[in-house]
Amino acid sequence: MAELKYDRAGLIPAIVQDTYNGRVLMLAYMNKEALEKTLETGQAWFYSRSRQELWHKGATSGNFQIVKRIYFDCDGDALVLQVEQKGNACHTGAVTCFYRTLAAWENMPPANFLVELERIIAERKLKLPAGSYTAKLFAGGLDRILKKIGEEAGEVIIAAKNEERDELIYECGDLLFHLLVLLAAKGVSFSEVLAELARRHQPATQQEENND
Repeated sequence: MAELKYDRAGLIPAIVQDTYNGRVLMLAYMNKEALEKTLETGQAWFYSRSRQELWHKGATSGNFQIVKRIYFDCDGDALVLQVEQKGNACHTGAVTCFYRTLAAWENMPPANFLVELERIIAERKLKLPAGSYTAKLFAGGLDRILKKIGEEAGEVIIAAKNEERDELIYECGDLLFHLLVLLAAKGVSFSEVLAELARRHQPATQQEENND
């Protein structure tokens, strides 16, 4: 706390990031009291420059941010909050406040594309639109989904054995897609799988402490 540097208005910028997928959700500002309340409650508090008052994120919308980690930069004048986001972060209803593209130089999907794909699959499960392949998988039940995973896993193995790089990429895409469908069918989020991988990556002593 002593290393943090606030501006003349007593504020420090705070970037809010989804702890599970790395997506930047919003940029807000904190004063010392907002940061203290965040540390005390485990939920994000900010200072509203327009209203000139403390702001408990989610108090009116229900879209709370459960804080998992707080980082500060090398100069001590900016924060990063990694949070578990409840609902959407943006007041417009968008998942993130940064939903508009100003410019893009690479024809590559964003790092959080899997999160967006997971959202689309969940929507297909809910609405079962006519003509949707994903909806047909859900309509076919668990056995149909598991059969496709078995088929795609076999095709990944064949592509790898044949040293076909493009084919391997294609088949891995198919397998990953059907795994996401399976997770949705069983009510498991991709972030839970990531959390399990992160748990395994912890040092053995830390894993033992968490188990205790």
